[in-house]
Amino acid sequence: MHVDTLFIRGDITTFDPERPSATSLAVLGGRVLAVGDDDLVERFSADRVIDLGGRCVVPGFNDAHNHMVFFGMTLADVDCSSPPMRSVADICDAIRRRAAETPAGGWVTGSGYDQNKLAEGRHPTAAELDAAAPNHRVWLKHTSGHMCTVNTAVLDMIRDTPVPSGGEMGVDADGHWNGLVMEQAQAMVRDLVYPVGVDRIVDALDQASRRYLAEGITSATEAGVGAGLVAHSPVEIAAWMEARRRGVLGIRANLLVAVEALRHIHHADGEEPLFALDGGIHSGLGDEWLRIGGTKIFSDGSLIGRTAAMFDPFTGDGPGGECNCGFFQTDPDVLRTLIIDAHRSNWQVCTHAIGDRAVATVLEAYEEAQRLYPRAGARHRIEHCGVLQEKYLDRVAAAGVVPVPQGRFISEIGDGMKGALGVHRTPDAYRQRSFLDRGIPLPGSSDRPVVNGAPLLGIHDMVNQRTASGEPFVPHEALTVHEAVHAYTRGSAYAAHEEQYKGALAPGMVADFVALGADIFSIDRDGIGETPVDATVVGGVIAHDAVGLGG
Repeated sequence: MHVDTLFIRGDITTFDPERPSATSLAVLGGRVLAVGDDDLVERFSADRVIDLGGRCVVPGFNDAHNHMVFFGMTLADVDCSSPPMRSVADICDAIRRRAAETPAGGWVTGSGYDQNKLAEGRHPTAAELDAAAPNHRVWLKHTSGHMCTVNTAVLDMIRDTPVPSGGEMGVDADGHWNGLVMEQAQAMVRDLVYPVGVDRIVDALDQASRRYLAEGITSATEAGVGAGLVAHSPVEIAAWMEARRRGVLGIRANLLVAVEALRHIHHADGEEPLFALDGGIHSGLGDEWLRIGGTKIFSDGSLIGRTAAMFDPFTGDGPGGECNCGFFQTDPDVLRTLIIDAHRSNWQVCTHAIGDRAVATVLEAYEEAQRLYPRAGARHRIEHCGVLQEKYLDRVAAAGVVPVPQGRFISEIGDGMKGALGVHRTPDAYRQRSFLDRGIPLPGSSDRPVVNGAPLLGIHDMVNQRTASGEPFVPHEALTVHEAVHAYTRGSAYAAHEEQYKGALAPGMVADFVALGADIFSIDRDGIGETPVDATVVGGVIAHDAVGLGG
């Protein structure tokens, strides 16, 4: 039989229980036709034969929760992450340099700052940004995405706007706005510059795709499109479709539609209204390249920003002081109604919940939704599931809920999370082993651009459980390398209802895989994050080639 491509002489981990390892793949029409060893060369002729040179090969990495458009756009912002930024003064110097290149009255935008990593241990203030860029509008986006800092010029533009429910403004000792804008209040700033045009979104997807492919990512779930804080345009889905039409969407994408974009649609007499997009569109529309997944709902904020909804107060200073327990972005009663309506209307419900109070509230709403409207295989998700008390683990398993934690947080923002939670609550944070031990599927994800989203860095952190300072995070939650790679492949496919054609290298599956420059299953675990991605294959076509594998 003749096929498109034969990939030979690889060290292939397939994640197919029936054949866990192989050396060769036959690809036809973008899918794996056969998996085997040297015998495939005798069984098939091919248009191309590509020698993998003994490289370690795994299915393509799948980021189960990221913000691809946001990341693509931040590539043009001032980089305020740490490193290179070590202090508020460093950030202000960078803003001053960008302002010198920007026409007066224009916007100077920065991304990625984290007050926990700055020498002063605090957010920049409006006054400091005024001094750095007195003739510009300054907008600094926090790395969590749950807050930002702006200068007085921007504050003046929003002073007469009512602060939205679920949002707060930072104040100084005199009770005046100090430039910090938290959670839903960020909509006041975003509305000054959004929505952006389709071409800009397409360009962001193009730029992000290039980076993702270079890191071995072949699929990702976009955690919020079309409305709300995570969206960039009310026609954002059309922009994704246009990126695919132009051939610049290099990876497969699963889109979570923001719940704010849904509406109650009344139709036939005697039938309940649907909570959906126009036409009744809900989870599952699309194909293996671009599809609508679940609906994204926000319940609370972030750990490092100390805005996540907690049962007990955060440790140390933060918005609200020592008695700060964070807050809900969405009132719990409203949240419950949204979840039940979306569940009843056949959505996969994907709710952001980080604090233990928020996680418990969302879990209870999922359980109630199933009691009222039983539905098999819903696979509702808790995005982040940041702090989960042990007593809720069995309920997560019984409800068939998929937690979507970010192992990559462990090193990059783990010290900040430990500082916010304290020693007594850190063991409840970003569980991994606890889920697997109870048979709960575990996907791999980054929440990029909150942190560096390279999957090999995420796998490194899931295995090593160390913060950036070298301190242990939660060692008993560590995974084996095989388990961590499984999370970033099979686990993420399951979380998106895509495991029937993605996440393993077996006949009938999409031919998406990564050829690595070292065997991550046998090298010292401290070197996992530095493993080079030699080639990334999507649909049987080499989409990234760092070593000339394709000739």
